[in-house]
Amino acid sequence: MDQTQDFKSLQDQIQAALIATTRTTGQISSEDLGFQRSFNPEMGTALDEQSERLLSLASALLKSAVSISELRAPILQDADDVENNWRGVVDVIDSLLEKSDTCLDEYTGVIKRKEPATGEQSSQSSSKSKKHGPLGNAFRTQNLVKPQLAFENRPNNDDNTPWRPLLVSKPHATVSLEESLGTVANGSEQHQYKHPYETEILELKYSDAVYRKADPIPYLPVESTSAIFVDTAEGVLEMLNELKTATEIAVDLEHHDTRSYVGLVSLMQISTRNKDWIVDTLKPWRQDLQVLNDVFADPKILKVFHGAYMDIVWLQRDLGLYVVGLFDTHWASRTLGYAGGSLAFLLKKFIDFDADKKYQMADWRIRPLPEEMFFYARADTHFLLYIYDHMRNELIDKTNPEIPEENRIELVLQKSKETSLLRYERTIYNAESGRGPGGWYSLLVKTPALLSNEQFAVFRAVHEWRDQIARADDDSPSFVMPQHVLFSMAKLMPLDMVALLGIAHPVSHGVKSRAGELLALIKSAKARGKSGPSMIDVLRPDSVGGVAKANLPTVAASTAPKTLVAIFDGTELRSESSTFWGGAFGSSLWDSPTVTHSETLRLAVPLPVLSSEIFALSNGLADRPIAREASGEPEEPITQSKKEDKAFVIKRGAKQKNDALSDEVKSEEEVSNDSAAREGRAKATEKAARKAEKRAKKAAKKAAAAAAIGGDTEDAGEVDSEEAFDYSKADSVLRGKRHDGEKGGRKKEKPFDPYRKSEDAPKGMRRLQTERAGKSHTFKG
Repeated sequence: MDQTQDFKSLQDQIQAALIATTRTTGQISSEDLGFQRSFNPEMGTALDEQSERLLSLASALLKSAVSISELRAPILQDADDVENNWRGVVDVIDSLLEKSDTCLDEYTGVIKRKEPATGEQSSQSSSKSKKHGPLGNAFRTQNLVKPQLAFENRPNNDDNTPWRPLLVSKPHATVSLEESLGTVANGSEQHQYKHPYETEILELKYSDAVYRKADPIPYLPVESTSAIFVDTAEGVLEMLNELKTATEIAVDLEHHDTRSYVGLVSLMQISTRNKDWIVDTLKPWRQDLQVLNDVFADPKILKVFHGAYMDIVWLQRDLGLYVVGLFDTHWASRTLGYAGGSLAFLLKKFIDFDADKKYQMADWRIRPLPEEMFFYARADTHFLLYIYDHMRNELIDKTNPEIPEENRIELVLQKSKETSLLRYERTIYNAESGRGPGGWYSLLVKTPALLSNEQFAVFRAVHEWRDQIARADDDSPSFVMPQHVLFSMAKLMPLDMVALLGIAHPVSHGVKSRAGELLALIKSAKARGKSGPSMIDVLRPDSVGGVAKANLPTVAASTAPKTLVAIFDGTELRSESSTFWGGAFGSSLWDSPTVTHSETLRLAVPLPVLSSEIFALSNGLADRPIAREASGEPEEPITQSKKEDKAFVIKRGAKQKNDALSDEVKSEEEVSNDSAAREGRAKATEKAARKAEKRAKKAAKKAAAAAAIGGDTEDAGEVDSEEAFDYSKADSVLRGKRHDGEKGGRKKEKPFDPYRKSEDAPKGMRRLQTERAGKSHTFKG
């Protein structure tokens, strides 16, 4: 069978299965599953089983998807994990779509797959022969003796002073070291030392070879060459002598940030056109590597990095190395508009080399270095100069020097300069605002859940405690307590040791050994949180409430207490024309305001001073006058001009014949309505006279009866008095007789119903029948 037909049949099967699944999902979601669970326990058990099955299938799919990428599959154990790890799921799907897009481009010819050259077959076969499985436990974070304990200059995590560069000398300097180490203020108003090579980098002029096209120089096969592992001071000097003779070098770093608060540069790879070096940067004499500034700061030697954003900072912090003459292939790939910007993408595009990026998560402190990790580290720089040759030529081809936006080679070099000007700054924890690197503010902004006042107080307290423990133990905060454990602590607020240790999973030694301290901290923070600030007020201080509080006027001290009233400008609340209708109405209220306003419009309701007298009187609040600040000018009386409401039309053209006839009919109706109104008023007058006469007769009878009994004449004169009700003569309510009117008499009138006329009004539209998922049927009438 033809392959096209096979793919078409497979596509039809997959599409039919997806449609059926989507339809079934829609039907299930439209049902009230909560009611079904409570009504039928078996239904709840079946739903739980199916949910567990779907979660396991989703986890298996994610693991299969990340096997061809450098991502980690999120773990989905329950429904909450789907929401908490949704960002990870999206990243996996994005990586699949990116790979699919790349494959389609290669299939359609948009991207040409590079044919392997002679001498490259062996390297490709060796790289493809290595199966890319998951990272084994032997390469993950190990419980090793921390190498920073043996450093000559051990890191001080509690030092909040400005970080001073480690340089003891400045090769290739145009400005001396003492003059270049001035202080400047950063964005947080903290003083920091300037970049020692700032002047040299800004005045740098790249060599002509960067602006000139040349045939790419083929790289040497991996099998016929070997990398040199440098772990002695003598080996560093030998490497330095060879690097000085090169015109371009490729550099990359391997970093470890789990068992260190600020992180450790664990390995440095350097390659020339002919040789590769792997430098051990965990030796106690690591700061002696500053001798490499003879090459790194030499403007005549081009340093090729990929994604040097963090590498530049790490080199300054740990080794005292500064880069002058940087070319970042990451900015080159972005400027050229490549579909991907990672080093793995470039290796696949230009070399057809599959880099196993799982070793990015490996523990690079392991010594001796395993063979797999050694090969991975070497591959990062071995092919980088060959990739640079291709990207340089492509940038030159697409460069238009006359238009700055299209001068692509110059754009890449300028971005590379900006990257090399980055400086390392200490991580200073701000417990109040939570701003800055490592603060709690960024975590809460990214969290969709809203914490209560108590939960918010616990979150801030535990976050600060975690940072203190991480600094003391020289571990990363995420190793001391992962982010999901931190949020679980804040939401659940455990109050006993069993609950605390049950939440803290995985639990580090730093947390387990200080569990009692952490438990007391949570209890005290929860107690303080009842009267503490809310999460929404802290995250959004410029909200409406915050603005209203900021606009409260200053009240001068006086004998009589005054209430605080928020003052707002009336022009901000009332516009001159209707926003919705515009100028459609000729007699609009917005055309000429009829109410005179004072200088300020008081929107807040003034509250009286609460005292015991107010609560003693039932109407004390209502009778209390509202205190208002006396203004210097007398208030003008509010006058409101009465306007006659007239009928209006939105758009009126010339008067037509039908309009004229309707006007004549209206005039006749007005005459008839006037005569009917006069007759109605006459009838109402006669009816009132009859009622008054009846009331007078009734009063006379009552007065005569009172006089016959001998009652007081004054009491008899009160015509409105009534006799006391005698309950002994009253009829039974439960067994009372039914008083129906006599036969042939007038029927009792029904009581007045104010909604009677509404029954004749037009009916509203019936409620539409919503469409339900599933099959529909048509019946003949």
